[in-house]
Amino acid sequence: MVRAFLLSLAQLGDRRILAVFLKSLAVTVVLIAAFGAALWYGATHLATRWGWDATSGGLLGAVALLAAFGVSWLLFRAIAIGVMGVFADDVVIAVEARHYPKALATAQNLSMARGIGLGLRSAARAILINLALAPVYVALLVTGVGTWLLFFLVNGWLLGLDLGTMVAARHVPSAMMRDWRKTGAVDRFALGVAGTALFMVPFLNLFAPILGAAMATHLFHERRSV
Repeated sequence: MVRAFLLSLAQLGDRRILAVFLKSLAVTVVLIAAFGAALWYGATHLATRWGWDATSGGLLGAVALLAAFGVSWLLFRAIAIGVMGVFADDVVIAVEARHYPKALATAQNLSMARGIGLGLRSAARAILINLALAPVYVALLVTGVGTWLLFFLVNGWLLGLDLGTMVAARHVPSAMMRDWRKTGAVDRFALGVAGTALFMVPFLNLFAPILGAAMATHLFHERRSV
């Protein structure tokens, strides 16, 4: 894991990876901004229909906007990894071109449609599972650390699966993906925990999706070579 992280960190300056970083960051920011704008518009529209004055309507819109960005911050991992799923192939190709050229020669590039599908499934899975666990998170608040520990473990598992799938999709036939998921669960969980930790570090969390995809590539090929 440490070796995968150091190799991934060293390749951040690669032009292809920088391009993916800028594209994925831009799309993530646009989605969060659109979500905030939609909530603000909805709140002010409701205020108008309810006959509130401009001041009250503006206040409600501001509260809705703050709530939107608060929710977006909580869901940043799901949004970022969902977006990353669309562009992950470029990161994996860049890593394979530098470190695993033989594997690159036999890989199957993902279509844009499949990349979008992987990204949407990843984001939906993370959001739905975390929403389903919301009552448990709230109940564990009394423990002081239980909520954060469960959140960390659950999202580590989800993230490891998502990142691993992004790489495996290029090398494992679709019919064999279910069998692939039955192997390497411990490695994927360790990867997901490491990636989740990166998402919790200010500034570094912006690079977490890129680093996660690169680390997943190294771990996938290291495992195949054993």
